[in-house]
Amino acid sequence: MKKLDSYLLKSYVPRFLLIFFLCIFFLLMQFLWKYVDDLVGKGLDILQIFQLMFFASARFVPLSLPLAVLISSLMYYGSLGETNQINAFKTSGISFLRFSLPIFLFSILIAVSSYLFSNHILPYANLKNASMIYSIQKKKPALNIREGIFYDEINGYKIKIGKKLSDNKSLENILIYTNNTSDNSTVIVAQRGTMSIDENNNLLEFNLINGHSYNELSILDQKNNEHRKLKFEQNKLIIDLSSFNFMKNTESLYKGHYAMLKNNEILSAIDSLKEVKESKIKKFRLDILQNYKPIQKKLDSEKIVTSNLNKKRILNTAINKSQAILSNTQSINDELDFRNTIITKHRIEFLRKFSLAFACIIMFVLGSSIGSLINKGGFGYPILASSLLFIIYYIISIIGEKSAKELKMDADFGMWLSNLIFIPISVIAFIAANNEIRFVRDVK
Repeated sequence: MKKLDSYLLKSYVPRFLLIFFLCIFFLLMQFLWKYVDDLVGKGLDILQIFQLMFFASARFVPLSLPLAVLISSLMYYGSLGETNQINAFKTSGISFLRFSLPIFLFSILIAVSSYLFSNHILPYANLKNASMIYSIQKKKPALNIREGIFYDEINGYKIKIGKKLSDNKSLENILIYTNNTSDNSTVIVAQRGTMSIDENNNLLEFNLINGHSYNELSILDQKNNEHRKLKFEQNKLIIDLSSFNFMKNTESLYKGHYAMLKNNEILSAIDSLKEVKESKIKKFRLDILQNYKPIQKKLDSEKIVTSNLNKKRILNTAINKSQAILSNTQSINDELDFRNTIITKHRIEFLRKFSLAFACIIMFVLGSSIGSLINKGGFGYPILASSLLFIIYYIISIIGEKSAKELKMDADFGMWLSNLIFIPISVIAFIAANNEIRFVRDVK
């Protein structure tokens, strides 16, 4: 039996590793396609590109593992069935459960590794990846200036371009609003111009052609507002970009984010958030008591007063305080919803590590069972079936996560929804495979 176990593992593991790295590759291509506009032309060296791709690839490991387990299991068991090796095992008295045991234990090892990776390595990879993307996007802001949208990432400037030509330098219909000081502002409008970056001096240069410059002075004093208009055929505007160097301290912007925390840190953060939430509720209750009791006491004490003026004054006071209480109630309700959402997002990230790890086991049981039932290896039926199953699994998980984030569903149930649905499906498939109930026969 040890030789059989060794044979099965030696046949399965290389196939799994190949599929796993292919999954990482395709997800990485999707990532690069999403951020290609932010990366091109930023002057990144090879080391920076390698680091970005490495940390981005690490983000896809927890998702790629269950997908790779599903595809490789379905392909491997399909090939075993196609070559009648499963029948040979059963004829020799080896049950489906027994010859699946070594690969099942391997899938448990993958699940444990997935959790450990998600808990100890993934937060660091997320932190590095997010900080690098932020730094790259800020490195050369000129390339992020889009057509028809105000760009305000440079302090003191708002820039809008009607059209940017294919060379990314020639511009048309340029509008630049500057407000470098508190007491004056300038609006520059030009029909066309060019935009370039001086790498050595870290400057953004606009060469503007055929335009006007509108200068407003003392804008805070509307009575003495002075306005000056200048027409120009050529004008040069130089903007200092020294604050847009490749930043090394951007990690501090993301360190407290729930995606950058280990599970023990997430639990601590949840406890802190709950304490703040409870303190807000207690403070609100005290405010309600302080604002409500005086109304009731005053009304009781003024019952003997027959003056209509006094009655009207008391009623107005009661109405005003009631409106204040209602406003405070709505405000605290919105704040509690926000805090509940933040707590839920932390809880979702905590549960994600477990649910994706457990999915590796489910996907093995499902893939091995369906593979033995269809009796087809290769890339045809296995890829089609596994892709369809994983898409369904992923859609259900997205629905559960989104419902949890919107507080429409408990976070624990939402994050385990896809697993809870696929557990009985995988059990039924395993029973069918163990009893040799074939859904597809003699497929040519």
